[in-house]
Amino acid sequence: MKTQEAWKLIADADLLHGRTEIELALDRLAGQITAALADEFPLVLCVMAGGAIFAGELLPRLGFPLEFDYLHATRYRGGLHGGEIEWAVMPRTPVEHRMVLLLDDILDEGHTLAATKAKLLEMRAARVEIAVLAEKDLGHDKPVAPDYVGLRVPNRYVFGMGMDAHGLWRNLPAIYALKEKD
Repeated sequence: MKTQEAWKLIADADLLHGRTEIELALDRLAGQITAALADEFPLVLCVMAGGAIFAGELLPRLGFPLEFDYLHATRYRGGLHGGEIEWAVMPRTPVEHRMVLLLDDILDEGHTLAATKAKLLEMRAARVEIAVLAEKDLGHDKPVAPDYVGLRVPNRYVFGMGMDAHGLWRNLPAIYALKEKD
């Protein structure tokens, strides 16, 4: 994609959640997570690459001891449709007998997060909870449910705050949706 096409993508997009709304959602999530996990000494795992911005914004708001690591499981590889799960990086910190809090940018169809949670439980994590910045409203059940949700988004292709469109715009401080095709 050329630079002018990237700029057109954002210019034509619809703003769904601005920075102020995201900040309030992050504060609310941090309060909920702190109330639930402050005495658990959790291992917090970020799902790369989408979860990086969410983790970077949320972690400083969690005022309790925790360990942090990451994993990289993906189905999209820069595309708009998911495929088979690729386990690019597993956590270096042992998960066995640990309470794990999994952080990701979005719960869309839920296949990646469901597989990731199952993998961590297979690795003998004591418990796995999931926090997502956004959950997409699909109108049907998903294979996994998040324990903590920052914002709801419509069933459209969304980007910003870690989520990408064609591999671009993860760095936006707001959440946008691609224009719907007529």
